[in-house]
Amino acid sequence: MRLTAALARMLPLFALGAMALGVGVTIAVAGTTLGYDFLAYHAAAARVLAGQPAYDTSFAAAGGFGLFYYPPTFIPLVLPFGLLAPAVATWAWIGVLLAAFGAGVAALPVSRTTRWVIVLLAGVSWPFLYAVKLGQVGPLLFLLLAVGWRWMDRGPVLGTTGALGAAIKIQPGLILAWAVLTRRWGAALWGAGVLAVLALLATLVAGAGAWTDFLSLITRVSDPITTPHNFTPGAVAYQLGVPRDTAALVQWVSMAAAAVAVVVTALRLAAVPSYLVAVIASQLLSPILWDHYALLLLLPVAWLLDRGRPWAVLFVLATPVFLVGSLPAWVYPLAFWACLLAVVAEGASERRAARPAGAEPLAA
Repeated sequence: MRLTAALARMLPLFALGAMALGVGVTIAVAGTTLGYDFLAYHAAAARVLAGQPAYDTSFAAAGGFGLFYYPPTFIPLVLPFGLLAPAVATWAWIGVLLAAFGAGVAALPVSRTTRWVIVLLAGVSWPFLYAVKLGQVGPLLFLLLAVGWRWMDRGPVLGTTGALGAAIKIQPGLILAWAVLTRRWGAALWGAGVLAVLALLATLVAGAGAWTDFLSLITRVSDPITTPHNFTPGAVAYQLGVPRDTAALVQWVSMAAAAVAVVVTALRLAAVPSYLVAVIASQLLSPILWDHYALLLLLPVAWLLDRGRPWAVLFVLATPVFLVGSLPAWVYPLAFWACLLAVVAEGASERRAARPAGAEPLAA
């Protein structure tokens, strides 16, 4: 008992130490890859400020340095960083990402102990540390999705966070579809309004041509099967030697199953587990699934841990920083799907426990 209490008191120190060590070492060895993704955002912002097109449409595949293929609605949000020199802007952006993650952890509607465990897990998680090194938007999405989870019954908050997520990276816009499925009409309408304002602002800032350039680029570079270093189920199957047509079938089945999971859980389960299913599915529905996208699994893991499911840490510890380079590609889609199924199972168990004695079974 005393040992357990002592470890609990030391948890914040362990968590902050792991975070500081993980981020510090990752940045120290980053070299020229520091801010790899962010520099594409910065270049797009600088082009817009110089009166040039936001998008470089010469790219033929995802992953190349300097490729900006985010929606035009993201441009107004990142535009101020284009006023800074690239090196200064990179450090400022990394500071924003770390602050966003900290704020997201603070917003999680879980116990204080669970929050510190999430910080500890992030400090040893390759997806989180990789996202910070690249300057990727994952920590911002973590913050938005955490805030949406905490205040999901406040229409303007949920709508705004869902809209901002969609404005940054499209896929988190699935939260607005979830709002419709769960009859949160105020959130859906508010989100649509925020997106409309951002779309108008993007058009004024980047020009109407930005939309056609974006659509042309995104359809060309988003092959879910042959894109190098992609971790979608279809891409992993293809990398393992499965014929392309079969790999494409694997991908379509995975995407269809994820979409069905969102609809069924939104209609059948409680709000929190169905929301978290939508969070996970938003990544599984993406044609490109980079390894750093897995940092968003920290959200459902927090919920599972708070419900007394310690094995949930395995969804994060399956991709630790100290095993980077030796992890098989199939670990990533497996972690996403295993986590989604765990949330569904826990949500179904919650529903059964809440059903009055003598009530009809779920199948009814």
